[in-house]
Amino acid sequence: MKKDHWILIVFLLTFILSIIFSTVSNLIVLTGNNILFFIILVLTISFGILFDVIGTAAISANEATFHALNSKKIKGAKQGIYIVKNNNKISSICNDIVGDICGIISGSIGAILAISLSNTLNINNTIVSIVLAAFISAFTVGGKAIFKQIAIKNADNIILSLSKVLSIFGGNK
Repeated sequence: MKKDHWILIVFLLTFILSIIFSTVSNLIVLTGNNILFFIILVLTISFGILFDVIGTAAISANEATFHALNSKKIKGAKQGIYIVKNNNKISSICNDIVGDICGIISGSIGAILAISLSNTLNINNTIVSIVLAAFISAFTVGGKAIFKQIAIKNADNIILSLSKVLSIFGGNK
């Protein structure tokens, strides 16, 4: 039954985050500014890469490090223990839910940007769409590949930094 509960949580979280991200990106896209479209596109992809780093670091981090830090009363150590103990869920949320939503939204923004650019610059929409799709794919996959190595090598530091931020907002998890 717990597995079914987690699936429901993942479904609802994905649904809610998709509505929020899509609404925000669509409101920004309504401005009609191609430069702003492109900035939002890059930020959306970067956000997906950042969450991929967090999810990968959560899986790669060493729980013993955070127990040692907790014994020294280092701020954020308790949150780090929680993240590492729940690394499968944290990774699923970061890599799968947020990452996939960012991928879908970046594709949508790319499609809108392609139409807008082709109309503004009077260029064939197919060419613009192909170039933008290639950019989105290369930036997303390349960025995740580069930063995945960094996340694995620096997992404890990344999770500690995240944990310190979370400790400001989250109390003593």
